[in-house]
Amino acid sequence: MSTKTKIALVTGGSRGLGRNMALALAKKGIDILITYNSNKVAADNVISEIQSLGRNAFALQLDTSNIQQFDKFIKEATELLKEKIGSSNFDFLINNAGTALYAPVTEVTEEQMDTIYNIHYKGVFFLTQKALPFINDGGGIVNISSGLTRIIMPGSSVYGSLKTAVEVHTRYLAKELGARKIRANVVAPGAIETDFGGGHVRDNHDINEQIANLTALGRVGLPDDIGGVVAFLCTEEAYWINGQRIEVSGGQAL
Repeated sequence: MSTKTKIALVTGGSRGLGRNMALALAKKGIDILITYNSNKVAADNVISEIQSLGRNAFALQLDTSNIQQFDKFIKEATELLKEKIGSSNFDFLINNAGTALYAPVTEVTEEQMDTIYNIHYKGVFFLTQKALPFINDGGGIVNISSGLTRIIMPGSSVYGSLKTAVEVHTRYLAKELGARKIRANVVAPGAIETDFGGGHVRDNHDINEQIANLTALGRVGLPDDIGGVVAFLCTEEAYWINGQRIEVSGGQAL
């Protein structure tokens, strides 16, 4: 087994689940590059936390809905890694960045559809495509989906449908990248208490209680429930897991 330090790129790593994933990966001895959309202060705080764990950590700005930024971002990221680490390559890509859309089918606008499509499918597809030349053979991709591809909650039709597309895409990645021994898997969180969607699950008592009552383990998920699973998928122990959807929901809506 290689003793070379591994590097993970985590999109949307400045807050919520992405922050937790970045920290969990760092605790596994992996160096971290995170992206943030607008909150540089939050990103810098995550970098400080990771560095306090003894790992290298860096942050770059990226709007994952703006595909036109990707070439520039990949150039910046690989040059930064080359300068700081000695290699422009990295080992793991965690496609986590995202935003919510809560709207019934009858009210979704074309603009809303385009925004969510760009972030949750087109952005994931093309960022992965542009990153692939720089992902080391034997590395891995973890795409973040949602319990809402299985659990149908009114108002999440666009979000859930696009996450389903990501899940199918992930299986294609696993198949097409097998020759390079690059694994691709999906982690699908259930409802989690974060500021995602304006704190929709965390701050609305009725929604929180409803989900807790639907969940076998009797509560809503927390960020700490997710990050460790993503980190595990980036270890040698998880090497034989490939092309899989792993729902991490505490047994929601069984």
